[in-house]
Amino acid sequence: MKKSIIFFSILFCLNGFGQTKAKNIHIEPINFSKVKITDSFWQPRLKNHAASTLNTCIAQIESNTGRLTNFVNAGKRSGKHSGIFYDDSDVYKALEGISYTLINNPDPKLEQTADDWINKIASAQLSDGYINTYYTLTGLDKRWTNMDKHEMYCAGHLIEAGVAYYQATGKRKLLDVGEKMVKHMMSIFGEGKRHWVPGHEEIELALVKLYSVTKNKKYLDFANWLLEERGHGYGTTGGNGEWDVKYYQDEKPVADLTDVSGHSVRCMYLFSGMTDVEKLEGNSKYTKALNSVWDDVVLRNMYITGGIGSSKQNEGFTEDYDLPNLDAYSETCASVGMVYWNSRMNQSTGDSKYVDVLERSMYNAVLAGVSISGDKFFYVNPLASKGDHNRKAWYGTACCPSQISRFIPSIGNYIYGTSDNALWVNLYIGSSADIAIGNKKMVLNQETNYPWNGDVKLTVQSLSAPLKKEIRLRIPAWCKKYSIALNGKTVTNLVLEKGYAVLEKEWKSGDQITLSMDMPVEIEKADDRVKEDLGKRAIQRGPIVYCLEEEDNKANFGFENLTKDTKFETFYNPDLLGGIMQIKTDASPKDVLNFIPYYSWDNRADSKMKVWIDYKDK
Repeated sequence: MKKSIIFFSILFCLNGFGQTKAKNIHIEPINFSKVKITDSFWQPRLKNHAASTLNTCIAQIESNTGRLTNFVNAGKRSGKHSGIFYDDSDVYKALEGISYTLINNPDPKLEQTADDWINKIASAQLSDGYINTYYTLTGLDKRWTNMDKHEMYCAGHLIEAGVAYYQATGKRKLLDVGEKMVKHMMSIFGEGKRHWVPGHEEIELALVKLYSVTKNKKYLDFANWLLEERGHGYGTTGGNGEWDVKYYQDEKPVADLTDVSGHSVRCMYLFSGMTDVEKLEGNSKYTKALNSVWDDVVLRNMYITGGIGSSKQNEGFTEDYDLPNLDAYSETCASVGMVYWNSRMNQSTGDSKYVDVLERSMYNAVLAGVSISGDKFFYVNPLASKGDHNRKAWYGTACCPSQISRFIPSIGNYIYGTSDNALWVNLYIGSSADIAIGNKKMVLNQETNYPWNGDVKLTVQSLSAPLKKEIRLRIPAWCKKYSIALNGKTVTNLVLEKGYAVLEKEWKSGDQITLSMDMPVEIEKADDRVKEDLGKRAIQRGPIVYCLEEEDNKANFGFENLTKDTKFETFYNPDLLGGIMQIKTDASPKDVLNFIPYYSWDNRADSKMKVWIDYKDK
């Protein structure tokens, strides 16, 4: 069967395009603590994360950057503040990453490190609940005077870390610190109190997480109030610079948004918070706005890699179709934000187009943000390089390394979901999931060599009693031909709804579903309004976008061409870049082009790179 899709590469029409949110859809993701990842693609990355990524972040925070020392000094109420005013957030994000790692990989030494950090953080909290080392050490009289100084942003990451560590260990100390900070903020801001527009969104979705743990509705209400503060002229830097309403997403009330603008990470967190609040409030007051800005981001302002934010000047968006390659910004944090937001949109709609974007961002723009060894990072992710763009072990603004530290161990969150009538399979990652459905329990086992191969086998195991329920399999947007078999028998007359193949029966232990997706090499064309890519093409296979790196094309880099007649050869190379599916053009030896996955570039020698290749239509 074929799934019709018109591709413009970066600007593509997806299943469900233009649809409003379906009513009464509430998909609950299966928490990654219930998902054991077993495949050969993600499992090594999880091991490298635990062995390298976390250790890199811990070493930088403890010794080289002063971030932890700031908390020690704030606890003593004396000493200097080192670094930047938002550096507290990196400590919190690393703690969140530690927490997620501990959930599936208990480690007493790592837990002790976290406890030591938490003691230092708790000592820095003032008696009124306020905690922010920058203002504690540089002048408390200036707190809450400049909406761009990230006080609520840092508080949001504190809350998320506290929730994560509580869920990992049952220890409440960090959670209590975060809750006290929220109560401090709510004593100053809110209905009938002071106005406040957080310059960098994050607190909104953190408050939703705190509400989910405490069930205190006041936290959800406060998140809603903060969203509604935007667009009314309340934003200010307290006289310390211009308050750019577009940069801060403060030009109009959020329910009236039609176009994306400003800083890309802030946008993603704002839209995630809007989606969270709307879902939990059970209304559709943001639906029109969310649909509109999603179309604007994905159809007019997203790279083929799923990266967003083309400009270094504002770390964000400019005008539609402005997507330079060499100068692309495409911040790693923004790509992770795309995963966060699109996951939430999917949960509220049951539409696979959101997971299509999530997958694109995750396998390309996000993965490029960390080296294969797990110890070096990209802040900026261009689609072309002169050989002078390299990953680093740390940055002065280290939001991206700490962001990666908390994202990688939580990827299990995005594979499965449940709703009243269905079990949803969103991503194809070899894994075993413990799933509770009402009073019944089951294990769903997934076997696959994705993303290198399109064959997937799902087996229902340990089902406590027969279960009448739909199983919905996402058919990716890139997939044009596929087949499904149930217990060895090909399923005909498949029902396809919003990009999901719907299978319904009374499920029993031992039932087996096989999905086979053709995964040819595709030559992708950008929208003609993207001037930089006129006369060029990109290569994609399955969810993976490929690039040329000079390291593999020393004889002809800069002189390469594709045509409509170009043939491709694919082969798996277990010894290159952690194991990859390579693509070569089928031509004479001197003209052969060697493609590698975009995420894997800059893992060897300094080298030129490009995603978009000159194309001759003859």
